[in-house]
Amino acid sequence: MFDVVVIGAGAAGLVAAFRAAERGRRVLLLEKNRKPGVKILMSGGTRCNITQATDERGIVEAYGQPGKFLHSALAALGVQDTIDMFQAEGVATKVEETGKVFPVSNKATDVLDALLRRLKRSGAELALAEPVRELRRADAGFDVVTPHRVIAAPKVILTTGGKSYPGSGTTGDGYSWAQALGHTIVPPRPSLVPITVDAPWTAELRGITLPLVQVRILEAGRELARRKGSLLFAHFGLSGPVVLDVSRVVSGHPQPRSLTLEIDLLPGLSEQELDEYLRVESLQSGKKLLASVLATHLPRRLADAMLQQIGMPVERTAAALSRSDRANLVQTCKRLQLPIRGTLGFEKAEVTAGGIALSEVDSRTMQSKLVPGLFLAGEILDLDGPIGGYNFQAAWSTGWLAGSHV
Repeated sequence: MFDVVVIGAGAAGLVAAFRAAERGRRVLLLEKNRKPGVKILMSGGTRCNITQATDERGIVEAYGQPGKFLHSALAALGVQDTIDMFQAEGVATKVEETGKVFPVSNKATDVLDALLRRLKRSGAELALAEPVRELRRADAGFDVVTPHRVIAAPKVILTTGGKSYPGSGTTGDGYSWAQALGHTIVPPRPSLVPITVDAPWTAELRGITLPLVQVRILEAGRELARRKGSLLFAHFGLSGPVVLDVSRVVSGHPQPRSLTLEIDLLPGLSEQELDEYLRVESLQSGKKLLASVLATHLPRRLADAMLQQIGMPVERTAAALSRSDRANLVQTCKRLQLPIRGTLGFEKAEVTAGGIALSEVDSRTMQSKLVPGLFLAGEILDLDGPIGGYNFQAAWSTGWLAGSHV
């Protein structure tokens, strides 16, 4: 007989399981994959972005309005607590320029191994390759049905994740169980996902990274989202942190093709400053190729593409650049508009937006307000943050809080 069954051995589930076991609970952690923590190993380019170098308030604010749901979870396990938790298992961390916290080793395997060591010490039992088929209420609390057995438990922690990267096993299994028990599921959609555009010419720019641009998502001229950060041109469209951070607006829109992605390629220069730079260069360096003048600020392939977009030949020199030519070039560099087609979907999404409605979960304990004994943590909740370790922090913290109250 187990006191607690935790379903899903990802970030939230591993922490929830060892936290509950360390408190003396008899814990079974079920995982349908043959290995635990598959998504942890994939994350951050296999480096695992553990958290963000900020305080608890910074995490809450990054989530916007839903962030207040995390107050109790972060009070129980904050950013420094998380870093200390891994440090105690021998995983030294480092902070990169973006504030992302990674293991010094740059190995996600070190992060997972640390969690598994602590899980083993806690006494929790880990059952791999044992998918849950059904979760139902029973006299003793719950029956957890797998292909091998029916497990009775008074308490269950549901940490099955969302639908992002379904190849890692996160196929949204927990939504139907929670819904059958009475919970509302906010429709899941991809978040932190690359955006596809109807601009075939951008495919020629694949591989170009711009360290700092500003992007906006527009609908009939109205701004729906704005972010600054790094952008990557790809064969299908656009990726990179700044694009991923605005993607939830696209995936959540009923008509994504009505949207436009506007890019300011040079946010460090005002339109007036760029115009003046071009005017002066036209006068002083007239023999230079105009693309070479632009390449002072942009990669050469991108500079060529900007000229082609306004109908100028790439071999055009900077001499005799008219005011209207400058205005066209400035507008293209500062307000490059690309029609949006959609996103690459859950297959390439780092996290899931949507999930179990937060209003139905007690944020002080992670227990369901509708089903006593059912606890919910991690990505299964309707809670998704920006890129940079915020989502992992929410998973560690909500898992810890759930494990603290079963």
